[in-house]
Amino acid sequence: MATAFTYICIIYFICEVVVVYTEHSELTKLMRNLEIIPDVLDEAPMYLLKVTYSGGISADRGVELTPTQVKDQPNVEWEADSDDTYYALVMINPDIPSRENPAWREWTHWLVVNIPGNQIENGDVLREYVGSGARKDTGLHRYIILLFKQPEKLEFDEKRHSNTESVGRENFYTRKFMEKYNLGTAWAGNVFVAQYDDYVPLVYKQMGIPMK
Repeated sequence: MATAFTYICIIYFICEVVVVYTEHSELTKLMRNLEIIPDVLDEAPMYLLKVTYSGGISADRGVELTPTQVKDQPNVEWEADSDDTYYALVMINPDIPSRENPAWREWTHWLVVNIPGNQIENGDVLREYVGSGARKDTGLHRYIILLFKQPEKLEFDEKRHSNTESVGRENFYTRKFMEKYNLGTAWAGNVFVAQYDDYVPLVYKQMGIPMK
């Protein structure tokens, strides 16, 4: 005879399935509308990733933010399976130098790997965080933050770049990265858009890039 505990477990499982299905469906619709599918991914992540910038500004579901608002590394939250599970986090812009002419697609703004559980601070930073640097008159750029569940702690051979280095961040391909390290479908993700504001020249100065 089924116990109350059994019924509670069944209800919890059903609720979890509904949440996963809803988030995945929402992300699929969002990423198709923004053409992230097929520009960057073939399939949307399973879960929404919580991304919050200074001042409680949420980078969520394609909201438009400014380079000033996203100049500092955000707080990224997710529910990890355990501290023994490792994750990789990547933030890219596929619209470099513009969405109409993405010659340097994809530009890596941030890359952290071998994150134990949800402790980003204990992960291995391969590309230090750099905020939005959309040039003037290039319209809205898409900024995609993706989280991958690694099969195990891995050896990554991508070159390291500080937040003052630009060369080498361009032409990163998320699909190739996923395949190379057997990461499967993105586990979680989110996206925002941004265009030029007066903070962008400071980003270029920081990285030693001339404003043309």
